[in-house]
Amino acid sequence: MDYNYRITGQIIGRIRTQRGMSQEVLSGLSGVARSHLAMIETGSKNANVDTLWRIAEALDMKLSDLIRLIEGEHERSIGKRK
Repeated sequence: MDYNYRITGQIIGRIRTQRGMSQEVLSGLSGVARSHLAMIETGSKNANVDTLWRIAEALDMKLSDLIRLIEGEHERSIGKRK
């Protein structure tokens, strides 16, 4: 299974909007530049573990929970292709 970092961005963007946060707010809370966050959410940049950790904390969740959501979506997308 290949890692699809676009899914990571989609999940982060979905959680952010569900929590009523703008990219600007999440950027400030996580210490990730808004432009970098935007690129992660659109799938044009891959986030490293440190960045994912800071984003997860800013979203008030554990990194492991964020990863679990990403993995679940990844598995669903693979199932759709079969």
